[in-house]
Amino acid sequence: MVRVTAVQPDSIADLVGIVPGTELLSVDGRTLEDFLDWEFLTADEAFVVSARLPDGELVEFDIERDAGDAMGVTLAPPTIRRCANRCEFCFIEGLPKGLRKPLYVRDDDYRLSFAYGNFATLSNVKDKDIARILEYRLSPLYVSVHATPWEARKVLLNNPRVPNIVDQLTRLADGGIMFHGQMVIVPGLNDGAVLEESLQDLWNLGDAMMSVAIVPVGLTQFSHLYTGQSMDAATAGALLDHVDRWATRALAERGDRWVFGSDELYLLAGRALPEPDFYGEFQQIENGVGAVASLRLRVAEGLDQLPRLDGRRIGVVTGVSMAPLMPPLLEQLTERTGAHFELIVAENSLFGPTTTTAGLLVGADIRRALEGRTDLDLALIPAECINDDGLFLDDEPFVVVRESFPMPVYPSYDFIDALVPEGSCAWQPAA
Repeated sequence: MVRVTAVQPDSIADLVGIVPGTELLSVDGRTLEDFLDWEFLTADEAFVVSARLPDGELVEFDIERDAGDAMGVTLAPPTIRRCANRCEFCFIEGLPKGLRKPLYVRDDDYRLSFAYGNFATLSNVKDKDIARILEYRLSPLYVSVHATPWEARKVLLNNPRVPNIVDQLTRLADGGIMFHGQMVIVPGLNDGAVLEESLQDLWNLGDAMMSVAIVPVGLTQFSHLYTGQSMDAATAGALLDHVDRWATRALAERGDRWVFGSDELYLLAGRALPEPDFYGEFQQIENGVGAVASLRLRVAEGLDQLPRLDGRRIGVVTGVSMAPLMPPLLEQLTERTGAHFELIVAENSLFGPTTTTAGLLVGADIRRALEGRTDLDLALIPAECINDDGLFLDDEPFVVVRESFPMPVYPSYDFIDALVPEGSCAWQPAA
């Protein structure tokens, strides 16, 4: 059963009498468990929905519609499958106490992997789930592989009952399912020979394994479970060498690089980041693979849209890791607009100095970075550090933080979105 929370006016659902609070029980006799059943079982042009109205009345709706017409219902969010692993490097285990409760939910849900691109380990997937994935062709899936050797994976996930990931992926691949994989590398556990074996296993899946991201373990001052080694420049460089060997082979044999190191690996190793065309379609950008190259590309493509802002002073807040990469971008913006762009580097007060990603800055960091800056006409902050509800990770509402400054403050993904007159921030420079 799934419950309707909202109905779009004049939609099919509205016209047949589905109202908020209706419980959708089955479609053509098949029980509805969640949003996946609803989406796939109502894909036909004609079907019968059994439901229970808010007053308890059981009804059946005979639905006929043209292909592509939406039903017009919003469903209650599903119960999220929780993670049964206890990975030492888990981001949740690196959170301080006292944050809002949803941040501590350790999801490991293949449905969210398909629907939203969340990475899942598949460690809680049963035979009936495999059958469902194959029936509905939930592809591509985003899979946290970490290691394919079974014993190594048990250690990494701190779960002796974790299933054999190679068997799972092979069964799904044989059924036509494709994947994007990630491996969070813990020095001494899944680098070296384990990494080599893992990449070979994933390579053997053929075209089903579309891409693999190699990501360094990331820790905060609250990562109390972690007992392994930290990532250093030498290890990061060795990982990139490993990646390059496999990517060279993949480029020669399959026409794309297939395996990529995250931007953070390049920064840790002190190596130059590749150009945008290195990343193809940026399939792993949410994993920090090619994020800087994508930013550079968007800036280059958007420069001609920018207005003249001669004499204006614009502050740009970023994290420690991005700071060395920003000056060339700001020079381009200065040349095009005539404004003076000042880089303002903020350290992370919530997670500690080892957390240098701009997207994890919190409201307190923004306050501290811009406090007393009456000389700025505008300030831009990383849009990635604010969620869809307008909150920083420390629960500070962006609108409240913004109101504490004398200058306009806008979140921005690439500068262009905030500086173009018709951009999302709607900031209009003075004439």
